[in-house]
Amino acid sequence: MKQFEFSNKFILNKTDITHEDLEKVLYTINQKNVDYADLYFQYSRNEFWSLEDGKVKNGSYSIDQGVGIRSISGEKTAFTYSDDISIDALNNATKIIGAIESQGQSLNIPNQKKQKIKKVYTNQDPINSLNNIKKIKILEAIDRCARKLNTKVIKVSASLAAQYEVILIQNHAGHLVEDVRPLIRLSVSVIVAEGKRREQGSSGGGGRFNLDYFSEEMVNKYASEAVNQALINLEAIAAPAGAMTVVLGSGWP
Repeated sequence: MKQFEFSNKFILNKTDITHEDLEKVLYTINQKNVDYADLYFQYSRNEFWSLEDGKVKNGSYSIDQGVGIRSISGEKTAFTYSDDISIDALNNATKIIGAIESQGQSLNIPNQKKQKIKKVYTNQDPINSLNNIKKIKILEAIDRCARKLNTKVIKVSASLAAQYEVILIQNHAGHLVEDVRPLIRLSVSVIVAEGKRREQGSSGGGGRFNLDYFSEEMVNKYASEAVNQALINLEAIAAPAGAMTVVLGSGWP
């Protein structure tokens, strides 16, 4: 993988900003006699699907992005944010940083050794890991499974969410880091009824995986947990209520 491949692709290249531009911005901030400063870029894509009673009720897609600049001078901290990632926005933000009085202190930052970062999850985009038809089929499979488990199930709701987030941080000491954060979540809620009584159960799960994480076995597991929880609630009796005798020890119990 090329260094900073994802932050270059989704953040810097789209806005014609280079790493040299970031260094110039931080250099300008440093001239204001601050003790510490950093740039925080964030790019996020989100997708959401929901199904109710066997029909798709909602489908949404959004993109959020922005940049935050933080600087610290003595006991004072300045922070500014813009959802417009551009050179002009960064330069305008440095003017706000200048509002901090020149009370910087002498601060020596040791050279940070490069550490090999252990990869703990995928860098792939979960939104693109399955097409829309397969995403809807996951929700439909939950609906079918829940209804087959028990005839008392009268309503099934399910939702599927996926997020792809890219983070880029650079501080005034020249330390530059990138993080890619995929995230998925599958939720199911069922309502069971017996006579006039209705109860609800829910389940779900997810993590930093692609959508193929939700296998047939996983889908059946979530549906079974939700139905079992609802059936237990259906058989549950109300907890005792009203005045009760309370025994307290001597002193200050």
